[in-house]
Amino acid sequence: MTALDRTDNVSRGEAAIPGGVRRWPAFSLLAVSFLMVVVDLTIVNVALPTIGRKLHFPEQDLQWVVTAYALTFGGFLLLGGRAADLLGRRRLFMAGLAVFTAASLACALATSDTFLIIMRGIQGLGAAVLVPAALSIVMNMFSEGAERNKALGAWGAIGATGATIGLLAGGTLTRYAGWQYIFYLNVPIGAAVLLLARLVVPESRLAGARRRYDPLGAITVTGALVLLVYAISQAPTVGWTAIRTLALLAAAAALLAGFLVIETRAEAPLLPLRLFRLKTLAGSNAVGFLLGASFFSFFFTGTLYMQQVLGYSALKTGIAWLATSVTFLALAGPAQMLVTRASAKLVMAAGMIFVGSGILWATQVPVHGHYWANLAGPLFLAGGTAFAFIPVTIGALAGVTDRDAGTASGLLNTSQQIGGAIGVAVASTIAATHTRVLLGEGHAAAAALTGGFQWAFWVTGLTGLAAVPVTFLLIRRTEIATAVATARQQKPPVPAPAD
Repeated sequence: MTALDRTDNVSRGEAAIPGGVRRWPAFSLLAVSFLMVVVDLTIVNVALPTIGRKLHFPEQDLQWVVTAYALTFGGFLLLGGRAADLLGRRRLFMAGLAVFTAASLACALATSDTFLIIMRGIQGLGAAVLVPAALSIVMNMFSEGAERNKALGAWGAIGATGATIGLLAGGTLTRYAGWQYIFYLNVPIGAAVLLLARLVVPESRLAGARRRYDPLGAITVTGALVLLVYAISQAPTVGWTAIRTLALLAAAAALLAGFLVIETRAEAPLLPLRLFRLKTLAGSNAVGFLLGASFFSFFFTGTLYMQQVLGYSALKTGIAWLATSVTFLALAGPAQMLVTRASAKLVMAAGMIFVGSGILWATQVPVHGHYWANLAGPLFLAGGTAFAFIPVTIGALAGVTDRDAGTASGLLNTSQQIGGAIGVAVASTIAATHTRVLLGEGHAAAAALTGGFQWAFWVTGLTGLAAVPVTFLLIRRTEIATAVATARQQKPPVPAPAD
């Protein structure tokens, strides 16, 4: 993007991105860092049993290897996004990447369970700073419309396929190299991106003589999100009606209510509530929440079915999920094209129908299932999530000014992460509860597990389909069209720098 492209941003207090920026090389570096974070969400899961044995984890503490990461990642996303807007997006991107890479090295060198859990929390904190900063830089580099949609389409494809890559890499590295290498993998990649980022990635921030902050808003929303993620991650173990769970949920709700009150009065709010006047932004975040709740839960429950009922190894499970990635990659290009030329609302609704229908198809999986007869169809169909992830990302940033890019990026990622955390917790609770019922009735273990997973698939699939009416009620095609038209009017048609 040229300096002329950003003249209007400077007039609004936005520091210009320098001319001559090579956008696609910069995008590639940002995308690699995002892929590291997404892969890390699943690469650890397949190595958990090995980590537990090697570091002598108590059984009840093993889940903290995952939960510690989810707490800091989900809890600090909004704060990370706003900090990027104020302090410099490249600066925060590099800081987050440095923390994530250093914590990955520390995880690989861990010799005790406590140290590994602490480092996983720090790793999640780095990811919470890195991800919204990277996405807001992408938004600032590309003009709204077809150009940005192409970049966000690729971004969405990376996010959805990274989970499968994580399973494959986790299974392969754990089996042939050792569990430490799932963390060592991040170190050379992160170091290389850090070395190149200052040369390739442009800097941008809110310009102005004085930067105003919202410390009370930051404390309340971060506290609310951390408590919420912790409560729902522990609920399947301690019980949804346990006093601890209810107290934590009540505290999270109180902090969230306090945050909303603070944001209406703050001079420089952490999350400007005016953003929600953009119905497409609000609708895209609502759909993003339901998308995370359905798709990530399907990934979680489907993986358990393959491993616990069908006896798949971690590596074979990762290969099985490639079916979803194949469909996603095939539809990623058409998805971003259709959003640009047709209707984001229709594409998003179609994507959620694909997701919900694929998961509901999986409710028919039997005890002695076969991949091609029982799994391939649902997995291929669920890959239609490309039609959901991509327009959700585009819609959540449509009409957002460059000064709010980090905030909007953090909000989108928060919606998907919180949705995923709640969805996985609910699905695991339903599966475990129904499994216990069937075991009590005398069913064999495999049959009881399958019955539990089928119930979880029903709830997860219906959650995905629930996003369809939300899409039609909240998404405004006119908002995206107006934003694109405004961007074209404000930005002179000057030649873009060579990519």
